[in-house]
Amino acid sequence: MTTGTTTGPGSARPTGGPVFDRIVRPALFRLGGGDAETAHEWTLRRLAALSRRPAALAVLRARYAVPAPRTVFGVDFPNPVGLAAGMDKDGAALPAWPALGFGFVEVGTVTAHAQPGNPRPRLFRLPGSAAVINRMGFNNAGAAALAARLAALNRPLGVPLGISLGKSKVTELDDAVQDYLTSYRVLNPYGDYFAVNVSSPNTPGLRALQDREHLDGLLAALVGEKPILVKIAPDLTEAAIAEVLEVCLSRGAAGIIATNTTLGRDGLAPADQPRAGEAGGLSGRPLTERTRRVVSFVHTETGGALPVIGVGGILDPTDATALLDAGASLVQLYTGFVYGGPGLVRAVARATRQ
Repeated sequence: MTTGTTTGPGSARPTGGPVFDRIVRPALFRLGGGDAETAHEWTLRRLAALSRRPAALAVLRARYAVPAPRTVFGVDFPNPVGLAAGMDKDGAALPAWPALGFGFVEVGTVTAHAQPGNPRPRLFRLPGSAAVINRMGFNNAGAAALAARLAALNRPLGVPLGISLGKSKVTELDDAVQDYLTSYRVLNPYGDYFAVNVSSPNTPGLRALQDREHLDGLLAALVGEKPILVKIAPDLTEAAIAEVLEVCLSRGAAGIIATNTTLGRDGLAPADQPRAGEAGGLSGRPLTERTRRVVSFVHTETGGALPVIGVGGILDPTDATALLDAGASLVQLYTGFVYGGPGLVRAVARATRQ
């Protein structure tokens, strides 16, 4: 797919080109005895080191960056393919992502209080299904630490920066608005847009913030200076999504991110069934069609009044164009990047120009 061939919706695994498929991905998947989080941490360290080498970044940019500009909720994007939240929670490797072809980067999810997240192991690959299960639990160094890192960047990122905000685990649900506000205030100078994550399945009680009363209070406090988007769960009914959209429209939210990971386990390959019992959110190929349906519903229900970032199950360019055709203005990659690497970013960006 990244060399001109696409696998098409329903296929298992993306291809990142011969070198990535035969050498890079197998080597990464062997790290830590196959532990996915070990590979994730190793990759982030290497990308952070790469971020300090402008000449190397320029070489990567020449290979992977594809111009396909568009403007959404008042922000200019060099191409519509973004890095989803969760890949670089603390912004450790920010300059590397645009060099790998991403047209925008979303860091986080970050919380007001630093927190270690859930016990390891908490990240699992399901390669037969081109999927991942995670129960990370918003592990991050906290909003103040991220703000300090962003303040210390010595050159412009070159692409829009989104910041995903979540509720600290130690914060009671009734105090959630203040918790989000604490993070928002310290990070406000640095984000081009902010995502309100009320849909992760890995923080107890968090999804209750998608309810009308809680979400209304949250958006009333946050909407104003910078674009605020709401990230929703794929497991909501259409009636529940419609209620979320009513609140977003009435409170002036800038858009919707559809979707987060799912608690469902449909669509797993037989070889991956032993992993189905792992707690956490499922992402990747099993989410492809559900994401498309949710994006289409949001676009139709709002008459296009709320821009949508489509994320979930993009494993090849066809998946991305299906989301754009369904009404998405932008797309994001996470699991697809795990399996397809930067070649997938380039291929998707090229497909959006057609």
